[in-house]
Amino acid sequence: MYENRSQPLISRAAYIRRQAFHILAALGVVAVSLAIGVAGYHGLESMSWIDSLLNASMILGGMGPVTNLATDAGKLFASAYALYSGVVFLVVAGVIFAPAFHRVLHHFHVELESGESAAGAGKGSEG
Repeated sequence: MYENRSQPLISRAAYIRRQAFHILAALGVVAVSLAIGVAGYHGLESMSWIDSLLNASMILGGMGPVTNLATDAGKLFASAYALYSGVVFLVVAGVIFAPAFHRVLHHFHVELESGESAAGAGKGSEG
């Protein structure tokens, strides 16, 4: 999926397509995670769909639950979902930023190799 060190830097259009794909993949992970949270709150706490959505969104976004939980099962679910949400946040951030980090590092690597080639050619002509 990514070019290796011996390949040239991809075009800006190809990079934008790659970034868009990563953003869509991250949005898919968020959507599935939100659906899990909504279903859990609705099924275990008997919350309305909108209250389930609100609580799942707030936990997934890192803010915490809005409604007080009444059942032990709901509290256990909320605890597990909060831990899961923290991991999802890190994964989604990594997925979104990976193309940009790769492009910057690859760009510097390409420049470094070009500089080393020029320096190496200069050494041969000096000696």
